[in-house]
Amino acid sequence: METITTWKDLTINSLNEMGLSIMKALPNILGAIIILIVGWLITRLIVFVLKRVLRFMKVDKLTELINEKNIFGKSDLKFNITTVIVGFVKWIMFLVFLIVAADIMDWKIVSEEIGNLLRYLPKLFSAIALFMVGLYIASFVRTAIKGLFDSFDLNGGKIISNLVFYIIAIIITITALNQAGIDTEIITNNLTIILGAFLAAMALAFGLGSRDIIGDILRTFYIRKNYEIGDKVNIAGLEGTIVSIDNICMTLSTASGKTVLPIKYVAENKIEIIE
Repeated sequence: METITTWKDLTINSLNEMGLSIMKALPNILGAIIILIVGWLITRLIVFVLKRVLRFMKVDKLTELINEKNIFGKSDLKFNITTVIVGFVKWIMFLVFLIVAADIMDWKIVSEEIGNLLRYLPKLFSAIALFMVGLYIASFVRTAIKGLFDSFDLNGGKIISNLVFYIIAIIITITALNQAGIDTEIITNNLTIILGAFLAAMALAFGLGSRDIIGDILRTFYIRKNYEIGDKVNIAGLEGTIVSIDNICMTLSTASGKTVLPIKYVAENKIEIIE
């Protein structure tokens, strides 16, 4: 009987202590719930106002401009500035009110860890912004290089422009990771060696193998500037009408048929325009 009485007393005491603990914690629980509900309402209001402000500032036009550059290539992945900004603000507000609720519940570890995350978010956001700006610049450079090759009617513009794009993208990625606080020393050291060797090989190959090509390009530029398709010319005794001019040759329509002359031969001989 004494054992049963002891068990009964222990059970009653445990239930009483549990009830007292719940009663003490109940105001904190209700306060935390109220804070979260108020925070949710305030966040919705801020997001609503922010969307209106961004729409008034016509941020969507900047989004369209970025997507037109095909930063992510010809894929379905599109970048939306409004969505990014609104999402960032929404999560910041949620974490702030979550910290307040954790403090009310006296969850110090939770509030400290969320606080550390909040302090890291600006660094992360700046890294993402740096990465996006870098990709935009890389895309612009790729388009410019491809346009330059197309203007001279040269092959290989797509390969070289994409190569330059990926080199810039890699550099920007490493810079963004550093901005985010990630140690990239090992990646940087190895990549520097690989990239340096690759660029040295490319420069050597370009220097040795492209002298004649560059010369032909310059000669073509000179000839296209001074002569037009349809001009009747006399080149070293050969009379004809210019049919086409490309990077390596000029085609004449003569009395005996079409004649193809190397661009170097055309540039080195006297050309007489027949009126």
